[in-house]
Amino acid sequence: MRGLALALSWLTVLPVRTGAPDARTAAGAIRWAPVVGGLLGAAAGGVLLGSTALGVPPLVAGLLAVGFLGLATRGMHLDGLADTADGLGCYGPPERALAVMRDGGAGPFGVVALIVALGVQAAALAAHPWLDADPAGGPWPALGVVGTVALAAAAGRAGFGWVCRRGVPAARPGGLGATVAGSQPVWVPGLWWLALAGAGFALAGVRGVVAVVLGAGLVALLSWHTARRFGGMTGDVLGAATELATTAALVVLATAP
Repeated sequence: MRGLALALSWLTVLPVRTGAPDARTAAGAIRWAPVVGGLLGAAAGGVLLGSTALGVPPLVAGLLAVGFLGLATRGMHLDGLADTADGLGCYGPPERALAVMRDGGAGPFGVVALIVALGVQAAALAAHPWLDADPAGGPWPALGVVGTVALAAAAGRAGFGWVCRRGVPAARPGGLGATVAGSQPVWVPGLWWLALAGAGFALAGVRGVVAVVLGAGLVALLSWHTARRFGGMTGDVLGAATELATTAALVVLATAP
């Protein structure tokens, strides 16, 4: 449970007091991350449904839900996406890329990555096939919207385990990356992805499975490329992996059955 508390402290704005974590607790927090992601996604799905029920246009409601996720996570994952994009977009040795990522500002690659990711997520939420279901048909479409958004957010956080898998070192000393690098056996993300694929099938059939598998594949590709480019993993790569997998899952789930 200390790992869950730390995951809530790291990954949300909730004022959870944990103290300085040891390596075991930090590793536990990475394993709990998909649960925290599912809770955040369910809340964002509630924002989406509540906004549309009040007559807000679907695209605006999607933007509000995406904005809620950004606020609820302190923008940490979005910052990681922007920094990773800037690091991958620069020339030179790994040290130069890491220096660019440590800079406080967002460069052109980071800005474009943020615009695309946030825009696609909002549009995908607005196009959810169950969003405009007839309320007289019962609560299942609404529960399906909340469940699939939770699934996408959980699938994004399941990628943490792969980025932090054993054999991938931290690209630099200090920071979140050095704390959790190499802390996860490969079966941890594998089991999470398998469980989420099963949940996805129950919620959305084959689309739910494809959403999880596509997100997992993109995380694996990103982790491989960033490990080569940066000489290991960083906390920014965790954020980029989350946003990439979540975006891909939302797009698939927005596809009409």
